[in-house]
Amino acid sequence: MARPVILDLAEAQGHVVFERGEYNLNIIGVRSPETESNAFDDRLHCVFKSHGAWVDICWRITTDPGTYWLNNPSNVNGTAILVPGQYRGVYKIDLHNGQYEALCQRLGPVTVWRDNNKDDVLDWDVDEDTGYFGINIHRSSTREGGSTQVDKWSAGCQVFADPDEFAIFMAIVKRAAVIWGDAFTYTLLDERLI
Repeated sequence: MARPVILDLAEAQGHVVFERGEYNLNIIGVRSPETESNAFDDRLHCVFKSHGAWVDICWRITTDPGTYWLNNPSNVNGTAILVPGQYRGVYKIDLHNGQYEALCQRLGPVTVWRDNNKDDVLDWDVDEDTGYFGINIHRSSTREGGSTQVDKWSAGCQVFADPDEFAIFMAIVKRAAVIWGDAFTYTLLDERLI
């Protein structure tokens, strides 16, 4: 397989991509331009080399909070929406909410927008907040096929709709951690800009 186009798109936004060695993961989210909340309408690419050949696996996720949290913010400043950008070495394997292994924001800050008008519309380009907010990469339900709506599954996290796909992602992450260590970079792109 030729070098995946998603890497070119990330580089065009000024982000670093990892090309050296096996399982040197490029974890790249792509946010859809849709501003209505509660849908798994974004995607996550996991791009790496295996046996010298490029692999690009793409899954359906949400990069946005669900309607429940937009209407009931857990933070007085509003519900978190991750700002597109590259978060270098910020994620590690840890327990999400103390329950199961996921990629968790433990190693550095991220920047979020704070949507505080308590409606179902995702408001981007509003007040920014930078810090440790637990913006993790995890899954929705454990039932077969996963969830069809975001609802309470995300208060700002990047969430897989299908738990089986998330299990494949985590198996790849764990294999990469053996080679490169337990610090992962997450890049979020805005589909409107690529």
